Amino acid sequence: MAFELIIFYIFSTILVGSALAVITVRNPIYAALFLVLAFFTCAGVWLLLEAEFLAITLVLVYVGAVMVLFLFVVMMLDINLAPLKEGFIRFLPVGVAVGVIILIQMAMILGPENFGLEKFAMPVGQGEDYSNTKALGRILYTTYVYPFEIAAVILLVAIIAAISLTLRKRPDSKKQNVADQVKVRREDRVRLVKMPATKKDEVQS
Repeated sequence: MAFELIIFYIFSTILVGSALAVITVRNPIYAALFLVLAFFTCAGVWLLLEAEFLAITLVLVYVGAVMVLFLFVVMMLDINLAPLKEGFIRFLPVGVAVGVIILIQMAMILGPENFGLEKFAMPVGQGEDYSNTKALGRILYTTYVYPFEIAAVILLVAIIAAISLTLRKRPDSKKQNVADQVKVRREDRVRLVKMPATKKDEVQS
């Protein structure tokens, strides 16, 4: 238990430091890399809690797909950082005030009177035949089935709204009609030309 506690504090320190670096560094590339580090350390904390499925999902989905795509977009756009830095000092008091309010709220909710070993005991270690994915699926589709379905509907509506907002008709762009391509016949595309056969001497003359 002492070794696991040391590993937890090491991972937690790295996680908090990388999370602070994400919002404090000026370069968006560095911020994305620090966010990748935060995801990896968070996955390590989840491994300590025997949540292997969530840990590998976090690494594969967020680090392997989302953050790589974000890095490609940032590097290809070549964002000019000078306009982004303008007005930073002007909005600094508002940002500090919002940050202090969030810290106070987190301290009130995550205080020792609500969280601690006397409130929540240490998680019991599971056997070798324990399946984290099976347990997660059982809880998700029994106890939390309605919140899960509501979240799925909200995500579907968000996807449809994003497609609808970004869909633009350009009159100058060329596009293909798939229905016309499916209905096409051989006679519409191919024309057979019959020519009489000629000998080599007749062609030269």
